Amino acid sequence: MALFKKRTVGKPGEWYYCLEHKKVEEGPECPAKDRFGPYTSRQEAEHAMETARERNLQWENDPKWHDAAKGAEDD
Repeated sequence: MALFKKRTVGKPGEWYYCLEHKKVEEGPECPAKDRFGPYTSRQEAEHAMETARERNLQWENDPKWHDAAKGAEDD
């Protein structure tokens, strides 16, 4: 008997963005490795890639997350 049951059907109101099919889906239709979410609305899931780009840009420009010493240049 399995300890964890694989959930194949999502809860109503859970929205995901599938990276493989590039579409919004209600409930997890595709494997977790291929999706972003859950989101609380369809509109939020539709903007998943834009949100990811914005967060990546913030992270790349956050001085707290850079390990390079001051004055060091990347080659």
